[in-house]
Amino acid sequence: MVTLQLRQLLVYPGQRIQLQAVNWFEFEAILDELGDQRACRIAYSDGTLEIRMPSPEHEVDKELIGDMVKILLEELDIDNECFGSTTFKRQDVAKGIEPDQCFYIENHAVMIGKRRIDLTVDPPPDLAIEVDVTSKTGLDAYLAIGVPELWRFEDGRLRISLLQDEQYQDVNTSPRFPQFPIVDGISQFVDRSQTEGRSQTLKAFRQWVRERQKNLGDRSPESR
Repeated sequence: MVTLQLRQLLVYPGQRIQLQAVNWFEFEAILDELGDQRACRIAYSDGTLEIRMPSPEHEVDKELIGDMVKILLEELDIDNECFGSTTFKRQDVAKGIEPDQCFYIENHAVMIGKRRIDLTVDPPPDLAIEVDVTSKTGLDAYLAIGVPELWRFEDGRLRISLLQDEQYQDVNTSPRFPQFPIVDGISQFVDRSQTEGRSQTLKAFRQWVRERQKNLGDRSPESR
């Protein structure tokens, strides 16, 4: 048997490798060897470990979408805790995943001050975001962990999926931001960033949120 060290594996940006027949204890050991300060992302399901190296396109889009969610939460004055690309794993279902970005919203209060996640006692994130440029997100890990809302940005278009009856169902509107056309809005502003750049796009997005809030307020019965 030939044994290789992880440092011998070379994964180029935008590519991935899969390791088969990896048991849970080997998975934990690989996580320890890779460490927290790494560029790659992992996904683990039933003995298959995928190691992905994000491309520049992936990183730009996931940061932009994450920042737009933060703007929404700030402008709507919604308390939250952001946990980024934290590793979420459960040995009892043999699953592990690292979202591109994630937020605790309904459960934000119980996560204040947390620096380690234990899904046997801690809830899963309320919202997870995946930017799928070179590979499709494996939903089985998110299903098993029980993430209630998943956003996937694929081929320039946002998809919102809600966990319903133990399956993800695509919807047109996020229940956390029901007054906003999130699918079209996020997709359009990501496209806009290609010509206007990140800073100007985020300024425009914040203004879009404020104007929509104002228009909704002007139409409310209380404002008449």
